[in-house]
Amino acid sequence: MTAASPNGTESARVATVREYVRRVDLSDFPVELFADDFQFYVPKFGVGHGLADFLDMASGFTPAYSGIAHVIDLIAECGNVVLLEGRTSGHDAAGTVWRGGETPGGRFCSVFEFDDAAFIARMHIYLDPDYTSQDRDRFRWNRGRAQQW
Repeated sequence: MTAASPNGTESARVATVREYVRRVDLSDFPVELFADDFQFYVPKFGVGHGLADFLDMASGFTPAYSGIAHVIDLIAECGNVVLLEGRTSGHDAAGTVWRGGETPGGRFCSVFEFDDAAFIARMHIYLDPDYTSQDRDRFRWNRGRAQQW
């Protein structure tokens, strides 16, 4: 599912979110798409504000993971909010590969809220940052063959 305007074209907000994902996959944070003091949330990091905090958060991923690519499964728009659901793939520093939908890690959902000037003012990202499932002690269920990722 993708969001489209009544005439079948993609909205500017949806196009902005797609551009954000495209650029992040190139390791290029598109700061020009964001309000100066945007708020963001990432599990294990918490809430941050602005580019400096975002780069601090990203520095925790950079040495640990590389080759991250996103697949967008769903985009929906409701007013000034765009919801994004998808899967990531990549590998960690040791070469362990993950592929959302095939391995435990890699699925995500993000909420983007836009301000009146069409900048991203808020971005909350919901995912398990243990992409390669190193934290096996906290896997609470073992469903055998029934378990799907």
